[in-house]
This record gives sequence, structure tokens and C-alpha cells, in this order.
Amino acid sequence: RPGLFSRKPNPLTTMVIKTDLCSFSGFKIYPGHGRRFIRGDSKLFQFLNSKCEACFFHKKNPRRTPRTVLYRRLHRKDQTEEVQKKKTKRTVKYQRAIVGATLEMIQAKRTEKKDVREAARAAALQEVKARKAKQTGKH
Repeated sequence: RPGLFSRKPNPLTTMVIKTDLCSFSGFKIYPGHGRRFIRGDSKLFQFLNSKCEACFFHKKNPRRTPRTVLYRRLHRKDQTEEVQKKKTKRTVKYQRAIVGATLEMIQAKRTEKKDVREAARAAALQEVKARKAKQTGKH
């Protein structure tokens, strides 16, 4: 029978440690470390050490203090992997025939001159007006 201490630790069962974040520096505070301060409005502040606590009470801005997480984020420090922007997929435009019109007809209409188009539109309007006049004459 194997001894009590001869077993290998199971990699799936790792110990989870509850950590808090420092209100000033943004670093992790492990159990047994740090100090807590509760303000008059019942807001809780946790500090990693007395240095962070003193800076907080002196109303120092953590964005201007180089050792804090906020400063490092603001000045883009400590980014080991440069995140590449994803290339957006460009949509490819291509012409297709529409029901009732072939691709050749569409291309021909697109390339014809403006005055030809206006003449065709005027002729179509005349035809519609004539059809309406014929219908009103029947009734």
C-alpha cells in the first residue's frame, strides 16, 4: 500500500486562491496581505501596501504614477503580444442578370447616352398617357 505522501497531485484539482485588486495600483492582493479602508459613504477600498494607501490618501492620480496598472495601460506598456487588426473581408461586386433582363441588356442601358434615355422615358410616358386616355374613353 502506498504511503500518504507518495501520491502525485492531480493537475485537474488545483487550489483556487481568492485575490482582490488594489484600489490604487490595480495589483492582485493575496490572502493575508493588504489593508482595507471603509469610507464614510460605506465604500470599501483595499490597498496592497502602505505605499499605495498613502498615495491614495494624498489624492495622487494612479494614471500618473508609473508603477500602477492604470498608468501602464494608458501608456501602452507591458504588451508582450502586439494584437494585429483583423482584416475585414472585402465584398466583391459583380453583375448578374435580373429576371426579364439579360446582362447584355443591362450593360447596354448603362452605357447609352443621357438624351437617348430621356427620349425613351418621354416615349414611355406618352404610351402610358395614351393607354389611360383609351381606358377612360371606354367607361
